Amino acid sequence: MNWNSVVVREASRTGNYGKVVELARIHRRLTQLQLGTACGLSQSAVSRLEKRGSGPYAMDVLLRISRHLEIPPAVLGLAGPPTRTTKGGENVERRQFLGAAAAIAVAVPVLAVVDHVMDETEPQASALRLATTSYRRLDGSTPSRELAEAVHAHLRLIQGLMRTAPTEAARIGLAGVASEAASLAAWLAWDMGDHGSARSFYGAAIKAARSSSNPLLTAYQSGSLAQFEAHSGNAVQALSLARSARRCIEPDSPPIADAWLSSVEALGHAAAGDRRSADRALTRSRAVIEGSSDGERPPWPWVFTFDESKIAAVRVNCGAKLGLAAWTSEGVHSPAATGHAKQRALLFMDVAAGHLAAGRVEAAFALGGQALEIGLQYRSGRIVERGRSLRRSFSTSSPSKAVREFDERLHGVHL
Repeated sequence: MNWNSVVVREASRTGNYGKVVELARIHRRLTQLQLGTACGLSQSAVSRLEKRGSGPYAMDVLLRISRHLEIPPAVLGLAGPPTRTTKGGENVERRQFLGAAAAIAVAVPVLAVVDHVMDETEPQASALRLATTSYRRLDGSTPSRELAEAVHAHLRLIQGLMRTAPTEAARIGLAGVASEAASLAAWLAWDMGDHGSARSFYGAAIKAARSSSNPLLTAYQSGSLAQFEAHSGNAVQALSLARSARRCIEPDSPPIADAWLSSVEALGHAAAGDRRSADRALTRSRAVIEGSSDGERPPWPWVFTFDESKIAAVRVNCGAKLGLAAWTSEGVHSPAATGHAKQRALLFMDVAAGHLAAGRVEAAFALGGQALEIGLQYRSGRIVERGRSLRRSFSTSSPSKAVREFDERLHGVHL
């Protein structure tokens, strides 16, 4: 069995461990009944496990199956035997398991930045950075509320190591890692709708980036906070932070820095209601990407690829802020709609806003309802708040069925 095959790697990366089990079982030429008998499960239990998708899974069951089918534990998200501790009667295996999630990246080489982070001269910082990247990958398949606790502990560990670093070089290296972890903590807080914590963590990320003496990382973190402020409707702060980030970009910086920052500037201009400037910034971003020869691998500190599909998603969001249905109309069918569930939900909310601006009320709230379901599934405060914003932008004395259903789903939601 090739554990590095594309299908196995993708299933493991997204947390679809049932798919991994199914592939391994078929490879071993076992029926579901035979596997279940060997692992103390019924045939129907094995069937349900294989169809579960991105979880959650009982870690002890996966451990028994991994041993019988000789699946590397990390491919199933296992860093060792699970702890069966309860708190107030609630099983917390999954939450504790997230603390060891970095093992996935070590066993399955699916990360774009592996070559960068495995620096033999800084093994401690390299290992911590790889763990941070692993947590970031889990964001697409794990509710932020479950992931945040592990990330906060990870950040505290890095900060503690910084304070006791034996040399200035080691401290500087750990400062860069701390910046990345703080930025991830900010992203999770944003997804949970905790804007105060998000700003605090982004501020910590910028401070640590400066301590790392890395202008590119500082630009990235300042741009990340600018992006947050633009999405929050704070155009003045967003554009000011974007200018600060621009000043950190050096002549030899990779093209993605210019392209990505231009997209952030477009969001800031859209938040200010400046369509012309937003359009110019998007045009520049696209031109830089089209003229770039960097290939598919994003340079650090960018973890994910920034390409034309990402620019298309930014254009859709700008269109939603500006009330331009023409900019949002292709959003559902664009390549950007192939991202993970939470990304798709945010994109759908933007497209729904475009439908509403064009007077297509039924389409707006039908699509908004789909996005809201994803937000509730992942307990994303950011998505739910976007749903509330969509509803606030529409007023009528006789709501249609789609609007009433949207209201019923939104009513009583507290995240």
